[in-house]
Amino acid sequence: MKKLFLIAIVTACALFTSAQELPLKKEPVFQEGETLQYKLRYGFITAAEATIKVTNSDLKFDNKQTYKLTVDAQTSGTFDIFYKIRDHYDSYIDKTELTPYFYQENIREASYRRQDKARFSQDKKKVVSNRGTFTTPTTQTFDLVSAYYFARSLDISKLKIGDKFKLNYFLGDEISALEIEYVGKETVKNKLGNIRCLKFSPSIKPGRIFKKDSRLYLWVTDDGNRVPVKAQVEILVGAVTMELKSAAGLKYALAKE
Repeated sequence: MKKLFLIAIVTACALFTSAQELPLKKEPVFQEGETLQYKLRYGFITAAEATIKVTNSDLKFDNKQTYKLTVDAQTSGTFDIFYKIRDHYDSYIDKTELTPYFYQENIREASYRRQDKARFSQDKKKVVSNRGTFTTPTTQTFDLVSAYYFARSLDISKLKIGDKFKLNYFLGDEISALEIEYVGKETVKNKLGNIRCLKFSPSIKPGRIFKKDSRLYLWVTDDGNRVPVKAQVEILVGAVTMELKSAAGLKYALAKE
């Protein structure tokens, strides 16, 4: 169950892999007060739920104003009985550049406990965490939460089907990169309506979780919000799907048909 949840986190952030090649829009596509709720299904069973929100922060880093991004995730139903997850993530990002200054996570999964913190120094290409100091290859390195919001504010208007991009992110005790491919446009049927979406396919590595030919797909609203609506990946036994459950405080109307 722990690994299924990690799939959901990576899926939600998958679009950020295009960040190094694409410019930011003039202003963020999200705003203070935005709250998104997702559910994670394993087959037909709802296994976990997550809430992601944006708030204004009084904290300043390098004398810069910040947004506070928060993610709360927990298992539900039968999964909560056998493998209880209560994870909390915070990321403080620059209001203009949308890059992170500080990240922290509080992980509680069954009997497992972990608390990590990281301070990002983008200009110095460095991340200092409780696990050590890490050198980054660029001046744009993200945690998974900040990557999610940064990616949504990218100008992807010139993407063509088949285009691929990469971005660096810090997780745990290493800096990694993901690659993502733009697949095209599709309409996704959701409880919020039929929503016009852009479809992406992030790269994944086969192993104990994924099939050899598994592909991860992510559908993002084809509107000003760029909100992830759905993500899906086949695993060795069954499939995992993440779906948007509710959206409040959006800056723009959803692209419904």
